Amino acid sequence: MSLISRRVGLQVHDRIRSGLTIAVAMVGALTVLGLILLWPKGEAPEIADQPNDYVDGTIVDATPNNDCTDIEAGGPSRCVTYDVLLSDGAQKGEEVSFSVRPTQTEIPDLDVGDKIVLRHFPDSPAEFRYGFSDFQRSTPLVWLLVGFVAVVLVFGRVQGLRALAGLGLSLLVLVMFVVPALLRDSPAIPVALVATAAVAFLAIYLAHGVNISSTIALAGSLVSLAVTCGLAIVAAAATQLSGLANEDAQTLRVTADALDLRGLLLAGIVIGALGVLDDVTVSQVSTVAALRRANMRLGPRALYSEATKVGRDHVASAVNTLVLAYAGASLPLLLFYAQGSQPLGRMLTGEPVAVEIVRMLVGSIGLVLSVPVTTALAAVVLHRTKTERLPADDGHGHDHGQRYRPKVTAPTAPGTWAQWPGPEPPAPGGTTEPWF
Repeated sequence: MSLISRRVGLQVHDRIRSGLTIAVAMVGALTVLGLILLWPKGEAPEIADQPNDYVDGTIVDATPNNDCTDIEAGGPSRCVTYDVLLSDGAQKGEEVSFSVRPTQTEIPDLDVGDKIVLRHFPDSPAEFRYGFSDFQRSTPLVWLLVGFVAVVLVFGRVQGLRALAGLGLSLLVLVMFVVPALLRDSPAIPVALVATAAVAFLAIYLAHGVNISSTIALAGSLVSLAVTCGLAIVAAAATQLSGLANEDAQTLRVTADALDLRGLLLAGIVIGALGVLDDVTVSQVSTVAALRRANMRLGPRALYSEATKVGRDHVASAVNTLVLAYAGASLPLLLFYAQGSQPLGRMLTGEPVAVEIVRMLVGSIGLVLSVPVTTALAAVVLHRTKTERLPADDGHGHDHGQRYRPKVTAPTAPGTWAQWPGPEPPAPGGTTEPWF
């Protein structure tokens, strides 16, 4: 009877595993179809007219308390005039000047030696021909990128290289598909779902290989993304978010009135949630695989129970990270509102802050739900997987990369922790290392 039960169990396990693989393959096919149907075609509309040029330069001198014409003030005012040595453009090698007036509060403090970017208005009067645009940041950003790549490659080695390849392809999806499609007024939610699904396939399979553990993690990520998208739609409708919370969105409403700004907001929430989801789902699958390697007799219920305990720890840290990330990004906005006289409740329910609250809470709910979904899938699929077919432990899970070999020390009932492996036997002339 036990042999018959085992055969039936194996058949059910094989069907579940095959069904999961087929479902993920179907989602992959739909993702490819979505990319084909929604791929940007034709000319993109102009978002805004950009008549001015940009040139780089270095500030070589500053003259405070200079007399300047201030159009906004309606007359002359005291300003700071900066002399800049241009390093590119038609006037490369020449010195030009621009002034910062008291009404230009958006311009930061500038010092001699700063490398800056100037806007050039060739048809304007000499006094207004150049204006401050931004600081030059290309060199430090390049070195920061080099450091990031070096750290990933030194620590991650081949897997780090695959992860970087996945990151590069993910950025290409955003730059070549998402942005052009949205500019051509494609529906934002379908574009976001197709893009996140494509990024999930690329990131997980490239970084962790095409195997059953990657497929389980991918399935968990896709389910969580669908839930996150649904929650975002409901929350945005319930809170009546318009998508006009910042100046950029207000500018888009004027220069590209065909864009669905609420859809654009929802697309940003869905795309932003994927970055944390794949980390949690891959970790949960690795945890279940490690438990399975440690005790081959653990059933799906025991695997789920123990792996979920690890998932709770991971979620607690990830949610805290997610909340603090959004709070940190919104800190200037919170300080701005704190200077006013609005009540706290009115401030929190205003659209600029409410957008970040919705983004934070919807992302956190999707993150929390990804743990039971992915852990259940991994426990059901992996609990009958043979040792040689279990995914290799790459150290991503919370077992810290240790290799456990099952060692039954007592004839106890299946699924009990008395079968957990004990310490390894000492080497000749050596001492016994604790297995934990």
